[in-house]
Formats: sequence, C-alpha cells, structure tokens
Amino acid sequence: MIETLSDLAPILPELLLLATIVLVMLTDLWIDERRRGVLHAISMGGLLLTAVACIRDFNPEQSIAALGGLMLRDGMGDLLKIFILLISGIVLIYAKHSLRTFKLFVGEFYLLLLFAVLGMFLLVSSDNLIMLYLGLELLALSSYALVALDRDSPVASESAMKYFVLGAIASGMLLYGMSMLYGLSGTLQLDGIATALAEQQNPALLAFALTFAVIGLAFKFGAVPFHMWIPDVYQGAPTAVTLFIASAPKIAAVGMAFRLLSSSMPSLAADWSQMLSLLALLSLLLGNLAAIAQSNLKRMLAYSTISHVGFILLALLGGGKGGYAAASFYALTYALMTAGAFGVIIALARQGFPAEEINDYRGLNQRHPWLAFMMLLLLASMAGVPPLVGFFSKLLVLQNALQAGYLWLVIVAAVMAVVGAYYYLRVIKVMYFDAPASEEIEYRAPG
Repeated sequence: MIETLSDLAPILPELLLLATIVLVMLTDLWIDERRRGVLHAISMGGLLLTAVACIRDFNPEQSIAALGGLMLRDGMGDLLKIFILLISGIVLIYAKHSLRTFKLFVGEFYLLLLFAVLGMFLLVSSDNLIMLYLGLELLALSSYALVALDRDSPVASESAMKYFVLGAIASGMLLYGMSMLYGLSGTLQLDGIATALAEQQNPALLAFALTFAVIGLAFKFGAVPFHMWIPDVYQGAPTAVTLFIASAPKIAAVGMAFRLLSSSMPSLAADWSQMLSLLALLSLLLGNLAAIAQSNLKRMLAYSTISHVGFILLALLGGGKGGYAAASFYALTYALMTAGAFGVIIALARQGFPAEEINDYRGLNQRHPWLAFMMLLLLASMAGVPPLVGFFSKLLVLQNALQAGYLWLVIVAAVMAVVGAYYYLRVIKVMYFDAPASEEIEYRAPG
C-alpha cells in the first residue's frame, strides 16, 4: 500500500511518463498548428527525464515491490525500460520531419506513442496478471490508433482494422489463459502462481492455460502462425509509425515472456520450451522464405522481422538468465538496426523520393554514397555479417540454444540465416551495382 511519498519511488519512471502525457495533452489544447514543435520538445524531455530516473536507481541485484505487489522494480525491468526509451527517442527524432512532410504532425501521435511506452513499462515491470494485461492492452490500443493515424489513407485504415481484429482475438485468448491460471492457483501474483503450479495435479487444465498464454505472447512477438498482421501493418502504416511498431514492442515482448513464462510457470519450462521451439522453427522458415519473394522494401523488412522473432524465441528456450540476456541483446540490436533502416526510408521520403520499392534504390550509391553506406551497414548487420553487431547477437543466441540442447534447431537457424542473407544482399546489390533511375534527387540530412 502507498502510505508515504517514498512508497512511490519504485514507480518514478512510470509517474514521469504519466506527467509527460498529461503535459502534452494540456499543451496540445492551447497551442496552434505552427507551434506543435513544443509537443516534440516536451515528449523528448519527458523521455530523457524518465531515462535518468531509470539509470539513477538501476541496481541489478535489487528487487522492490510496488503498488501492493502489482509491480516489481528490478534490474531486468530497468534495463529493458532504458532500451525502450532509447528506441522511442530515436523514433521521435526521425518522425518529426516525416510527420510534417505527410501532414500528420499532430498531438495525437505524441500522446499515443507515450501511452504505448507507458504500456511497455507496465508490461516489463508487472508482478501481477492484472497489471500484465493492463500494460499489454495499453500498448495494443495505442498501436492500433497509431497505425490508423493517417485517416485519409484507406490502406492505413485497412491495416489498422486487421491489426485490431487479430489483436483482439489474441488478447481474448491470453485473458482466457490467465483466467485459467488464476483458477488453478487462486492468486494473481506471479510468484504465487509459480508456487501453486508446482504442486498442481491437473495436467489438462495446465496445458490449456499454457497454450492460450503462449498464443497471446506469440501474437505480440509476431511469430508464425500469428504473424498475419505484420506485413500489412508495416506497409500500410505511416513510416514513422512502422519505425516504432517494428522496434520497441519487441523489447517489451521479451520482458513479457520473462514475467509470464519464467516468473509464473517455471515448473512448466519443458512444456513451453517445446511450444516456443515450434514457433521459432515456423518463424525462421516462413519469415526468410517469404522475404525472398518481396519487391516492396517495407514488406521485405516485415517478413525479415518474423525471422528475427524466430531468433529471439530461440534464445528464450529453456529459460535461464543467459537465455533472457541473449534475447534482450538480440531484441535491442534488432530494434536499432530496424530503426536505422526505416530512418533511411524516412530521410529519402522527406525529399519526395518514393523509396519503398526495392528497385527505387537502384544506383543509390552514385547519388548518395554515405546514405547507401549506412543502409549497407544496417542490412549487412541484419544478415549477420561479421564483424558487425548482428553477427554477435546471432552467435550468442545460437550458443545459448545449443547449451539448452536444441542442436537441430540451431542447425535450421544457421541455414536460414544464410538464406536470409540473400534478400539483404539483393538490396545492397541494387544500391551499388544497378544503374540509377533517371530521376535525380538532392538529399539533405534530417534537421
């Protein structure tokens, strides 16, 4: 219970975010369209202050319960929050000019993004099923609205509707699984559920509860066969929104997996590891093979995201601190690489250059050498080319999966990584070896 102000200290990052949301909301009511840059400054300042609060009290050895046990302030949660804030800050930097270009520079974007960040914070710090679900829905509802931000675009509206319908189904399944967990354990606290399930003698109900919980988790990751929303959302949403949805929520999903699986169901690790291994296998196969056939760069990156989710799930197999460290590192590196790739798309779109089709990048090296080099580094890192960071993140995941006893899946992942390198190298080949298009554009750096 909250008796003194000191009891609020563990949730200071969430309170700062909430204060930023209120300030953005009130400011948006009183300023005109010409001064909306103030909202950008307030949002960036709020993220910076929240990051300072996370870093100042960061202690990997300490866990503090907050709000009567609804939330838990620990090292893993703070680290994931810092990663989420870093990615969100990058998104805001890139998005400002993109939103102005496409006449989407509205206060709703900043409000929805901050609400989504708050949802991710609740997700990675939850110690209770109610708080876990609250954070998940806050993130989901904000994401649906962000995808539909361009109300004049029928493609964006269709993508948002698909995302909403599929997300509602997945949320319902997750809630059903959570209700079963509550029925089996008699508590909503994650540690209490873990204790009760260790003594539970009803395997049929346990299997149902676990299945529905993993389905909800798989949808939030975008793992096969719950991936149908990803290509449409990535292509249909404004690029600034795609940049956010493609990156930060994957980091939050790692935290959700830790809370939902390792914290509340450690006694079922063998069962959920088998489920995750199947999801990882399907994601690696379909993600890489489908990406080869894409001619639209955003759809190619969407399917490549599915393959990267396969690697994250591979890291989670068997649980353990090493696995979650590998998954967190992979999610962070993937998020940074994806943010950079979509940032290049945004930078070109700002100049009125339709840089969404792969063929639009023909001869990019001759027109903008440094921009082409940036894209080369990002795509090569995604492909896992040494000595770039993407190689080491993949290597760490494969090492952890091998130690967990999944040799066959490690072999499949290694083969699929080679297959995945093909479609990344295809874009590099188009940029460096194909003749440029007849149109010439002059590129100006953002800002």
